[in-house]
Amino acid sequence: MTSLGKLARPSGGLAMVAMDQRESLRAMLGALTPAPVPDSDLTKFKIAVATELGKYASGFLIDRTYGFDQVLTDRLLPPTCGLILAADRLRHPPEGGPVVETSIDEELNPVHLRERGVVAMKLLLVWRPDENRDRRLAMAAEFVRRCDEAGLLSIVEGVVRPRSDLDFDHLQVEAAAELGALRPSLYKAQVPRRGIDPAQVGRVCERISAAVPVPWVVLSQGVTIEDFPTAVRTACQAGASGFLAGRAIWSDTLADPTPLLRSRSVDRLKALAELVDSSARPWQEAAA
Repeated sequence: MTSLGKLARPSGGLAMVAMDQRESLRAMLGALTPAPVPDSDLTKFKIAVATELGKYASGFLIDRTYGFDQVLTDRLLPPTCGLILAADRLRHPPEGGPVVETSIDEELNPVHLRERGVVAMKLLLVWRPDENRDRRLAMAAEFVRRCDEAGLLSIVEGVVRPRSDLDFDHLQVEAAAELGALRPSLYKAQVPRRGIDPAQVGRVCERISAAVPVPWVVLSQGVTIEDFPTAVRTACQAGASGFLAGRAIWSDTLADPTPLLRSRSVDRLKALAELVDSSARPWQEAAA
């Protein structure tokens, strides 16, 4: 069985880049041009991120549609950066906007993916207390089972849709407890309170750490580039093992990716990795 060491830094912390955004990335690119954004533009950006940031990340997450095959064929990631594939199909509302529902991508063959060099798969779930709650939990359990049987790491990402900050806190801990109980290799959570109030962020992260029996990391959606380093430090000091983040690392490089990734994102990622080394709970300790 593959261990989280495949996605970790020597310190035991995880400093991973997420590049599996699909229609949300198209919308971000579309904000820069009046013309429709073709699929090739999504792939081009993802390849630029893999090329420029892969050497500084301990893991790299991508979807199968835009750039996955090229990342493998061109060997864009060094041995120190584990390849993670998104195993989720995302459903957006007709008018656009955030993901409203997900399902497992049945076209993926986990054993074949492991043979090609993938070390982990990730499943996003939109967690809400509605009539589909049991179905989502069963789907997550099936995903973990498939990964285990194929010798792949499983990353479960529980994203909540809060009505208020207090509702956000409650749902995050509830989602972490229920999904973490399935024993994925790694749990991925939003930064509580969008990272705005470090004291509150720390308190909720401590509750997540107590609720999740496996290592966990934060994502960056909803947190500004400026606030994310403090959020990572706070989460790690409260028991997180690092981050798996995209927007807070590369969202200001869309206009001219390669030079901007080099001049902005590389140092940003290096600094975040140093934060993880100094403050994260090593995955070995969290998994014990």
